[in-house]
Amino acid sequence: MDSPGWKGRLQIACVLSIFIMLPCPVTQGAKILVVPVDGSHWIIMEILIEKLKEHGHNITVLSYSSNFYIKERPDLFEFITTKSEKYIEQPSPTKLIKLLVQNSLESFQNGWTTWGKIKLQLYSNVFRYYLHSLLQNKTSAIFENKSLLNQLKNANFEILLTDPVLVAGPMLAYYLKIPMVYNVRWHSIGEAHSHFAPLPLSYIPYPDTHFTDKMNFLQRTENIVQYLIQLVTAKLFIYPIHNEICHRHLGPDTDIQTLLLRADVVLMRVDFVFEFPRPTMPNFVYIGGFQCKPARPLAAEFEEFVQSSGKHGLIVMSLGSVIDSLPKQIAMEIAEAFAQVPQKVIWRYDGEILPNIGNNTLLKKWIPQNHLLGHPNTRVFISHGGTNGIYEAIYHGVPVIGMPLIFDQFDNVVRLESRGAAKMLNVATLHSTDLLQALNEVINGTFYRDNMKKLSALHRDQPESPMERAIFWIEYVARHKGAGHLRSESYRLPWYTYYCVDVMVFLLSMFLMLTVLVVVALKKLCRMACRRKQKTE
Repeated sequence: MDSPGWKGRLQIACVLSIFIMLPCPVTQGAKILVVPVDGSHWIIMEILIEKLKEHGHNITVLSYSSNFYIKERPDLFEFITTKSEKYIEQPSPTKLIKLLVQNSLESFQNGWTTWGKIKLQLYSNVFRYYLHSLLQNKTSAIFENKSLLNQLKNANFEILLTDPVLVAGPMLAYYLKIPMVYNVRWHSIGEAHSHFAPLPLSYIPYPDTHFTDKMNFLQRTENIVQYLIQLVTAKLFIYPIHNEICHRHLGPDTDIQTLLLRADVVLMRVDFVFEFPRPTMPNFVYIGGFQCKPARPLAAEFEEFVQSSGKHGLIVMSLGSVIDSLPKQIAMEIAEAFAQVPQKVIWRYDGEILPNIGNNTLLKKWIPQNHLLGHPNTRVFISHGGTNGIYEAIYHGVPVIGMPLIFDQFDNVVRLESRGAAKMLNVATLHSTDLLQALNEVINGTFYRDNMKKLSALHRDQPESPMERAIFWIEYVARHKGAGHLRSESYRLPWYTYYCVDVMVFLLSMFLMLTVLVVVALKKLCRMACRRKQKTE
């Protein structure tokens, strides 16, 4: 007769064997090299790094000696900086952005015309060319620093995580021969989808067009023109800047366009609740809104002000981490509108003091944006249309009044407006009455609020959080030392092969040859028939 103790031990052993047999995707702490981009890009990269650290990974951040947002954090990552010996005096990014905003306002003084959009794209391309010229010097500083390269080689990193707005990341991944993961929405010359995945321009609006996925003939024509302008700019001006460094340090057979397409996994900061449906690729993982978090209690100063709003609620306004103010005349129009509403207003503003600011408006150089948007008293978010703020608004279900100024902000607001969750205003022609009307529609009506609540519910209804998805795929690449089986081989193909131009030329040649042969044969048959007829007669 079996003893109870023996049976119990047998049951425990069976349970343990089952758990051992189950596939367990545990990843030991991987050594990850992060090559980030400063500004708002760093803000969300740092959130991802924090989560990777919680999972036991060892993080090293490589950046330049002069940064605005990237700072040392010994508790989170090892920090390596590099500095160019060839010092070039550079204007601050804030000044460059303000100049671009000024050009944007001038372009749209007569409304959002086709010519205005093309002018802004040309201004933006000049800005990008200047920026890439500065980055060329910084990228050279990395590859000319032999001790730094040896340090990176000897560190035996298992994976490189980067934002490809900065081309140094893809170049280092190629040099160090390690797998690469992108945390990306934009890369060095444009929106990542448009360059890493198929792009049918018949229904996919190109960045800066302000179109939806429903375009008429003229809009499709403009869509292609905008695409061609960007393509020519990249081929003739942007890529050659970096190809010179590629040829010098990575070999004559390398080029930056190919290196950019070598990512094993592309973590796209996009959710199709917000983005228009489009073709994608197997190595694309969508993590839109991964940085969003539940709201935390506000500091006493903010909480007291928010609570004083009573039943009318709160308006939150922010133009992002870079654009801290607007031209005084436009800012005064906004202030005049705020002074006439019953709501309280918290406005992130760091410009010249406005003489007409209302008693209901609190101006602050910094605001806890996520926690304010998550507060139950918040009624509307006035935003420039930056991706981070848009996803926070979607996450918390707060409708948006968009005041786009530069880059992807127009397209972001257009996408949200097409979902019925935002109303877009032209800042260049803004009057206080325009803003008052928009506030009345969004706050007092139910249309925008209900649509944004629906988007929020769709965004949250996922089997896993976007952050969990991002961590899994980074660890997946580390576990398997790459994910080449997910990457399309299209990046190796020249353009004429990718578009089958050579095949079409061959088939057309064969068709023409066959046509000529048939015509010649028919002519000969006709002549033979005529001769026989003449003989019989």
